[in-house]
Amino acid sequence: QVQLVESGGGLVQPGGSLRLSCAASGRIFSVHDMDWYRQAPGKQRELVAHSTSGGSTNYADSVKGRFTISRDNAKNTVYLQMNSLKPEDTAVYSCNAVIRSRSGYGKYWGQGTQVTVSS
Repeated sequence: QVQLVESGGGLVQPGGSLRLSCAASGRIFSVHDMDWYRQAPGKQRELVAHSTSGGSTNYADSVKGRFTISRDNAKNTVYLQMNSLKPEDTAVYSCNAVIRSRSGYGKYWGQGTQVTVSS
């Protein structure tokens, strides 16, 4: 079985920083795209940051210049460094990854981690 486990959420004041981590484990042959999504109360889930195994990245306009997605491919882990946080960044953040395992290719989700930006 493939699992994605996230960590690093919490409560932070406006202007502060947090770093989220998401580690994939299980019978993994290869990891491809790894992304971060978020969903705020009453809103649709949105793609925040995208990364490919080749190192390409892109970001939602709302987080460009403040968030950075990075990966440690040896550890099958993706990170989201979030700086200059704003109250509107408050949401449940989830990682998503395309993984090839013995079952073939699949898209997997983490359990989500709450990020709250408030004074």
